[in-house]
Amino acid sequence: MDRFGDHFTTLLPGGYVDADGTLQREVELAPFTGREEELLAGRQQRGESAALVTTVLQRCIRRLGAISPVSAEVTRGLLVADRQYLLLKLRELTLGEHVRATLCCPWPDCGKKVMVSFSTGEIPVTESVDKGPLYRMELAPEAAFVATDGEYYRDIAFRLPNGGDQEALATLLDQNEAHALTRLLQRCIHRIGSLNHPDEAAIARLSPLARLEIERQMERVAPKVELTMESQCSECGRDYAAPFELQDFFFGELRTSRDLLYREVHYLAYHYHWSEREIMDLPRQKRRTYIEILAEEIEKVNNAIV
Repeated sequence: MDRFGDHFTTLLPGGYVDADGTLQREVELAPFTGREEELLAGRQQRGESAALVTTVLQRCIRRLGAISPVSAEVTRGLLVADRQYLLLKLRELTLGEHVRATLCCPWPDCGKKVMVSFSTGEIPVTESVDKGPLYRMELAPEAAFVATDGEYYRDIAFRLPNGGDQEALATLLDQNEAHALTRLLQRCIHRIGSLNHPDEAAIARLSPLARLEIERQMERVAPKVELTMESQCSECGRDYAAPFELQDFFFGELRTSRDLLYREVHYLAYHYHWSEREIMDLPRQKRRTYIEILAEEIEKVNNAIV
């Protein structure tokens, strides 16, 4: 990841194929400012996480390849792993690489809270080899799709899930996970044999084996950000694997109360005579650095008077 000023450039592990069929991978990112913190302070995370990721990424992506500005539609079109990767880089930009998190041991007879510490640079990221956007595969003979006219089809064409799919299925996923997965396949499968854009009824006729083969092939060709943490409970000493919910954790770290944010703005405006816009446009770390410097200087002046 290259840095210039407060902005960073990096390459997506997957990539976005634009309307002209051109693959766009280079992304220019800007760190969180007071504007994004104000946004998070006014939003409820539960049930709208995917939409919130879209909003945050759109505000922080300055350029995607030759695309600038980057619209919400483009941000929704980014692959799930690319969105996770960008959140990871935004976390590094805004708060640094070092992470300290509290997890609960999953063993039923323990359940104790344990502190884990790691670097975001240690999270494995796998680039996809085939950039798509469409992928083709052939089902095993025993997994062949049986059409309503009795024809058997084994040829499948699909795309990978993206942010738009996450947003569209977020509510359904909480209510009925099996139905949500069927809808996801419907959105992602472009063709089954000669059947183009199969409807939900057609997807429901796929055998469990066919669905398993399609899901596994999607996993094989997709870029990956490994967010499952292998750890050991410091209380009971047993090993466990825990999913690291990056977006929930990152947004939680940055979820500042509006009252605190506005007090920080007032503090800097009062002493430096900067406008609200100038202060709110500062990256979070730079704003906090000015506050620390100012507090130290005020303390020195007070001590000198005493």
